[in-house]
Amino acid sequence: MTASRLLAKLEDFRLLPILVAFAMAVGILVGKALTISDFTLTPPIDSLKAIAGGTFVASVPNAISLGVPIGLFAMMYPAMTNVRLGEVGAAFRSPRQLGVVLAFNYFVAPFVMLALANVFVSDPELHTGLVLYGLAPCIAMVIIFTYLAKGNTPMALVFVALNSVAQMLLIPVYARLLIGNVSFDVWVVAESVVLYLGLPLIAGVLTRALVTRRGGEEAMERLKPGLSALSILGLLFTLIVMFALKGDLILERPGIVLEMAVPMALFFGVMFFVVLFIGSRMRFSYRDGVAVAFNSTGRDFEIAIAIAITAFSPTVALATVVGPLIEVPVMLFLVWAATRLKTRWFIEPEPAVAAA
Repeated sequence: MTASRLLAKLEDFRLLPILVAFAMAVGILVGKALTISDFTLTPPIDSLKAIAGGTFVASVPNAISLGVPIGLFAMMYPAMTNVRLGEVGAAFRSPRQLGVVLAFNYFVAPFVMLALANVFVSDPELHTGLVLYGLAPCIAMVIIFTYLAKGNTPMALVFVALNSVAQMLLIPVYARLLIGNVSFDVWVVAESVVLYLGLPLIAGVLTRALVTRRGGEEAMERLKPGLSALSILGLLFTLIVMFALKGDLILERPGIVLEMAVPMALFFGVMFFVVLFIGSRMRFSYRDGVAVAFNSTGRDFEIAIAIAITAFSPTVALATVVGPLIEVPVMLFLVWAATRLKTRWFIEPEPAVAAA
């Protein structure tokens, strides 16, 4: 089997679920072997600051802390090479799509997660962690899910950028409203925006500019198979790292994962399909509908974890760490589901016919 045919099978989700399950299993086994949960892990941003300042100490915990940003960069960078500045400008001129994203992110999602936590989670600290996880819209991974589902990546980027600004203002308000008196550094949000969104965006835009200047769009097309492969490898690597971080805990206390899995899976499934259906009824194109649905569904686990670590107990932090272990596989299923619903829910415009 040639590399191009293998990549086609991965992008068509014929082999990707198997590789995702394999990556999750590898991560759990690595976490069990190293008992990583016993380590005090350094936040990725702090590790990068230590490297820049020359104070980084090489250790297993510090090395592992860099795995998530490295994996996310490998996932995000290929998607960012598809961003054309003209398309980004067009996305800013899409008020209906933006209105749906803002409405569901700030008037629906936090309260849906709160309701699910009230129904399914009895432990007060796990309840707090789940509610905290629902507060912040995703600022990074929704772009790769939109990219994998063949959605409008520039539109997803615009929505992510606007969410990045909005949540710096609104997260403290929602945290106080739904959880209580919470104190945390809002600059954590800004730093995460730069790390998980800014760096891949700059690298992707520069790559497109340099490649197209030398060889045009044809040269960019020739790079796409390799970039797609890098994105999928980044996804698998990220899964290995995230599951390794709590692999031993998953095996020792599977009940916590199961307790969080039900409300989280319901949240992602209900939010995504409702928004995707609304988009189809509002006559959005499939590409726009997918971008809107993922941007209304994904949650910012990096921010949730950072706030939980600085402002709450270890159990609350554990609940937020478990979140992405559930979110990523569910969102991959939603990518597959979106591609299957494309022809059923969305009516694409007919191609123009040249005059005879």
